[in-house]
Amino acid sequence: MHAVPRPADDPDGARVAAELATRLAGSPFDHAVEYPLRVALVTVADTVRQVVLVFSHCAVDFHAAATVLRDLRLLLLRGTVDDPPGLQSLDVAGQERTVQQRRSQRAVAYWLRQFPGLPMTLADPVGAGPGPRYRQGSLVSPAVLHATRLVAARYGVSTSTALLAATAAVLCGDTGQDACGIVVMANNRFPPGYDRAVATLNQIGLCRLDLTGRPDFGTLLARAGRAGLDAYRHAYYDPVEFERAFTGRGDDHRSVLAPLCYLNDTRLAPEVHPGVAGPDEAALRAMVAPDGVRWVGELDRFAWRCRVQVRDAPGAVELAVTADTRYLPVERAARLLTGVEALLVEAAFHDVRWPWSPAG
Repeated sequence: MHAVPRPADDPDGARVAAELATRLAGSPFDHAVEYPLRVALVTVADTVRQVVLVFSHCAVDFHAAATVLRDLRLLLLRGTVDDPPGLQSLDVAGQERTVQQRRSQRAVAYWLRQFPGLPMTLADPVGAGPGPRYRQGSLVSPAVLHATRLVAARYGVSTSTALLAATAAVLCGDTGQDACGIVVMANNRFPPGYDRAVATLNQIGLCRLDLTGRPDFGTLLARAGRAGLDAYRHAYYDPVEFERAFTGRGDDHRSVLAPLCYLNDTRLAPEVHPGVAGPDEAALRAMVAPDGVRWVGELDRFAWRCRVQVRDAPGAVELAVTADTRYLPVERAARLLTGVEALLVEAAFHDVRWPWSPAG
């Protein structure tokens, strides 16, 4: 732990805290010799004004970090946290080695049933494009925020299901395939006690969406809801058994899923009650900004060929894509984000037939 006084030109220590967070997060954790947590306190006139926490992802996931932040705020405001501490990593590991083994076996069996024969959306390289291979793009869209809520209310699904179905539709709508595979992140916090666990519980799940019969978008939403539930139910598994199962198929477990799109919905904002009114169609369409995708970053390496993240943004939803441009050129990656936005805006007020494009 570091205690750092702030300089005179940083009245509340916020700039020093931001610099410390960047520095502490800048090097990998050596788990053999250090705790999976780095802490810094920024003092002003001998009083702590900023607290910096940097966790290893091996110790906490996104929801666990939010739990720690909530408890820290309660400690600062009240001086105490009334709730008992949640499960820790060792507690979870103990359960999964004993009572949860059968659940892991069922989950691995599900993967082995659903994965074979699944079309690989990004299997073939299209050639190296200009610039860095791995690019990150962002679409911050008020239209997506409201359209997902309107679609969810209209069809009786969650906003996450609306985003899952729209992503599948844009990816696979013109392929003629009978199925679309999308990898999702499951937070795995539904068993008793897991909701407050300070641990890494999230694991990837596999959605196999049925596209047979060229369904309209409303039917696709219902199928996506079932596929999403199946994926989340079967995302509790022992990683060693998972790896062994795919190795037994002759696959490299580290790369076999890369040709599938990985959709990670990290929003923490609660679902809006279906009765809450949204904008009318004209107002919703006016929220769509032309050329809304910005290219915001580059990476040296990345495990996936396409990852779409869904994030909370002020008055909006951010759709962020990380693309391996050998398989997903920047133009196509941008169209993926704007296509999801356009489809949701259309589906908020109209029936959308296959191939699920606003012009279809």
